[in-house]
Amino acid sequence: MAQVDLRVGDVPGNVARVIECSTRARDELGADLVVFPELTLTGYPPEDLLLRPALHDMVEEGLERLCAEVRGIHLLVGHPERTPHDHYYGRYNAASLIYDGKVLARCRKHLLPNYSVFDEKRYFVPGDGYCVAEVAGIPIGVTICEDIWEPPAARAAADAGARLLVNLNASPFRTGKANEREAVVAERVGETGCPVVYVNLVGGQDELVFDGESFVLDRHAATAARAPACAEGLYPVDFGLEDGAVEVVGGEIAPRPDELENIYRVLVLGVRDYVEKNGFPGVVIGLSGGIDSALTLAIAVDALGAERVQAVMMPSRYTADISRQDARAEAEALGVSYCEISIEPPFHSFLDALSDAFAGRPADATEENIQARCRGVILMALSNKQGYMVLTTGNKSEMSVGYATLYGDMAGGFAPIKDVPKLLVYRLSAYRNSLGGVIPQRVLERPPSAELAPDQKDEDTLPPYELLDPILEGYIERDMSVRELVALGFDADMVRRIAAMVDRNEYKRRQAPPGIRISKRAFGRDRRYPITSGFLDAQLARERGEG
Repeated sequence: MAQVDLRVGDVPGNVARVIECSTRARDELGADLVVFPELTLTGYPPEDLLLRPALHDMVEEGLERLCAEVRGIHLLVGHPERTPHDHYYGRYNAASLIYDGKVLARCRKHLLPNYSVFDEKRYFVPGDGYCVAEVAGIPIGVTICEDIWEPPAARAAADAGARLLVNLNASPFRTGKANEREAVVAERVGETGCPVVYVNLVGGQDELVFDGESFVLDRHAATAARAPACAEGLYPVDFGLEDGAVEVVGGEIAPRPDELENIYRVLVLGVRDYVEKNGFPGVVIGLSGGIDSALTLAIAVDALGAERVQAVMMPSRYTADISRQDARAEAEALGVSYCEISIEPPFHSFLDALSDAFAGRPADATEENIQARCRGVILMALSNKQGYMVLTTGNKSEMSVGYATLYGDMAGGFAPIKDVPKLLVYRLSAYRNSLGGVIPQRVLERPPSAELAPDQKDEDTLPPYELLDPILEGYIERDMSVRELVALGFDADMVRRIAAMVDRNEYKRRQAPPGIRISKRAFGRDRRYPITSGFLDAQLARERGEG
């Protein structure tokens, strides 16, 4: 099982990785077959790159190179395939079995997912039939990703004589997904009596992180092998043929990390790959002394190393001394470059410049947002000057209700904790401290505050996160109505207010940087709502009996 981290669009580089892994699998591990993830040669998801003829030219050249350069081992690699009538939709999501210069068999994906983060019907046409080929005396049935989630493709391969099923995948992480994968594959084993080899992609691609955890279930649906989460590698599994049945006779089972460890690994991998694959030398982070920036800094250091991370504290007249102390303490604990740049001079200049326009009007969120935008300008200036990318520090709870400033704390290139609710931020911070205390305990215990006004607390504007996060989870991830949430015991006025805040702030989220998806419904690829919409008003009127 070649659990590899590929770069989308870099077909020559991905082909080189296939050759390297295949050579190692043959020479070091004595393998008969090496299986790669879905769309190996292009990486996943290639999106509208699939509409470019040059990409398909490179894929065909890559397949020719694999045939020419790899001998003595079977390769099973994923790739797009142009149809004879290729136009906008005319291509397959395919996989080729290659041996000693020849393509022995080609499989085409039947089921094209078109939900959540997947848009495959935009690019591909479904295949048909089945793909069964013999490797080392064992008839193998090949399926691609979604095909294993429903019975027909696996049954067709087994009915055609397959005794081992191999499934190529690009299955992105979300909480609970690993258990779900093995449960679904166990159903296919029960229906066919065949062991299944499930090879998954690993690595970050924009918002998505592929967590690997490739595995093998034996013909009794027991886990016989599992690769580790969030790690590249070649993971060997041995099979034998006994009385016509394929038995697993060797393979290691990596322990599965618990939920917090797994999420943290995914966040680290997502940051590392986004920075590395886009060629940034490092990152810069605004460190406030609060919990969100503290967690983001720890993730960045674990992803890139302290020498590639710069932390900047930007105090104002409202910044508490303990915030400055805690920010410095964490920066020192993690060993990153640290400096303080006061926003008082630019903030004062803006207030002076706007004094006539603001005359006779009381201070409000406008002045708070100016402070946040002063910080955004400073961070972007540092980014421009030294080439470091700005990591933003906003969490999902804040992004949901718009408790963030456009062109201020939302300014940056990547948002590591964009899909992490506030309560989970605290749990992940405690987990990271269990590995070595880098976040001051006071940061975990203080009431959260934006520190943009005197004695400000988040709860001055928002409900307590213990109430806010469950309401957001129901409204955003489970599509529950206001009435359904109220029926769970939440205050009706609070639910209506939060729902209105979520819907009203879609325009902000459209302008936010990409961030790592960990939930069933992340903002971005997952949840695509109109900015201009009267749906909530209509729904509330209907619930009142007015519509």
